[in-house]
Amino acid sequence: MNQPSPAINSEQALDLARNAVTEKQLSESAFENMKRWVTEPQYASYQPALFQLIEDKAFDKLDTYFWEVIPFGTGGRRGLMSELGSATINERTIAESAHGLAAYYKKFSGQETGKAAIAHDSRINSPEFARIAASVLAGHGLTVYFFETARSTPELSFAVRHLGCDVGAMITASHNPPSDNGFKAYWSTGGQVLPPHDQGIIDEVYQATDIPLVDFDTAVQEGKIQLIDEEVAGEYRKSVAEQSHSSHRELKGLFTPLHGVGETSVFQVLQHVEFRGVERFTPQCEQNGNFPNVPDQLPNPERDEVYQPAIEQALQTGAEIILASDPDADRMGVCVKNDAGEFVHLTGNQIGALLADYVLKKRIENSSLTPEHFVVETIVTTPLIAAITRKANVRIINNLLVGFKYIAETMDAEGPDKFVFGTEESLGYLAGKYCRDKDAAVAALWACELAAELKTEGKTLLNRLDELYVEHGYHLEGQVSKTCKGSQGNVQIKQLMKAFRGTPPQKMGQLTFTSVQDYQDLEIRSLPENTTAETFSKPKGNVLMFEARSEDSPLTVQLGVRPSGTEPKIKFYYFAQAEVADAGQLTETKAAVLSTIDEFKQALMDWIDQTLQTS
Repeated sequence: MNQPSPAINSEQALDLARNAVTEKQLSESAFENMKRWVTEPQYASYQPALFQLIEDKAFDKLDTYFWEVIPFGTGGRRGLMSELGSATINERTIAESAHGLAAYYKKFSGQETGKAAIAHDSRINSPEFARIAASVLAGHGLTVYFFETARSTPELSFAVRHLGCDVGAMITASHNPPSDNGFKAYWSTGGQVLPPHDQGIIDEVYQATDIPLVDFDTAVQEGKIQLIDEEVAGEYRKSVAEQSHSSHRELKGLFTPLHGVGETSVFQVLQHVEFRGVERFTPQCEQNGNFPNVPDQLPNPERDEVYQPAIEQALQTGAEIILASDPDADRMGVCVKNDAGEFVHLTGNQIGALLADYVLKKRIENSSLTPEHFVVETIVTTPLIAAITRKANVRIINNLLVGFKYIAETMDAEGPDKFVFGTEESLGYLAGKYCRDKDAAVAALWACELAAELKTEGKTLLNRLDELYVEHGYHLEGQVSKTCKGSQGNVQIKQLMKAFRGTPPQKMGQLTFTSVQDYQDLEIRSLPENTTAETFSKPKGNVLMFEARSEDSPLTVQLGVRPSGTEPKIKFYYFAQAEVADAGQLTETKAAVLSTIDEFKQALMDWIDQTLQTS
């Protein structure tokens, strides 16, 4: 970095930073992390810029840059990009991530060589960060297979398996805003790293000093980095297409990649299997990490707002379905027309239930299901999927922590030959054995096939969903969250988790809490006493699941509480279930449940705000 020399030295920089801690302008954790960057030689190239920030007393910015060592969360390391800092994504933290992956792999395997695959999405700096990661892995003696162009996350997972790699890395921040990027680490299974590997990698990251690095172009010439692209991507698309269960293709639709890489995977798969009536929404097709034509530049297909531009075109062209993949094309969202001709945005839980029902019906029809087959979902995914699965006489495994890596782990533990479908509420879906991460392409394939089949019966996805509600009870799920940024936000999240755990609410709206399942303490406690009723052995994680009942109706509600593993948020998941006497009662039941849940959500947010004010 060509920076003018600041007027202060390292000792003066530390004195100024220490004084900022005393004056509450800088957190203690930021000071401890910054101290390494100020004093240790591996950070020498960053020190002029760092010293200048300290001299300028830019302590708010420095706290953001250093308040933590960016951890491996549910989706790898992900966060704000900046020029420097332990809490952000930058050239050094990317290099440290790749170094940690390589160093841990070599220590764990006892090997000095191996194979790695690397891909990146269309985000700002993704190509540059991918080259740095490849240069570090090659510097460690691994042969690196490097996707030349931007690709989807499931393609990276596929490549790890297809090429027999030992590790892999994907440069992406999924659906985060343009300011963010990240590093997802993969193991030889094609799944994201799991315990104990994740902690082993982060330990190596913490200890990183000098990082071996080779010149990218030289490594390509010497064969240490091997460029791959369409030949592997073509095999991936073929593997997705093999998951087809129907020949129905008459469907008029619109697909948007939200300025990400989905056109290379989702759209090409749909073209490959001849869904000719599904067209691209071209204003959002350009690969652009600023996401210019996405409302608020937030390319998350869970948000209703992202569909509005496509809906305007779909209403003009007569499209019946809108599909959207997030920037790295591992999540897939759907909007579908209702009977009034308006587009309705389906939740991840609704899509998951429809796809589970679709594949189970198809597998029953072709006699390829046994009671040993299984469907997998996380603990914050709809119970409707479990009900559908049990009705099909297939195993449901639904006690998994949040993170698709746990679904991948379960696939391998239980046997991929018996795996039918895996899903999580945040628009993640997988079928087949070709990869070990969620994939928007296979979800889009099945959603289009199901919609096309239902169309021949004069029905839509919404009609089929209502049929499932009549058969299994009405299920309403959703999520709200509280954003808590930086070191102070981290304190607030811990305060809220402590309050929910130690002094939980007794009542919210019309709902009274009766018990809580604590996945950290591995116990179920009765409420309002908050005393242990029973214990369990797994899974263990920082999640609470409350049970609540309505005094006035046979409505049951669960509330899940967990800190996000990828964003500065604490998340709240609600699940309501009510019996439906017959199809004629469904509209009335929906309205009653929605009214109760709206009141419940308002009471929840009021309780959160009050708790933070009094903490």
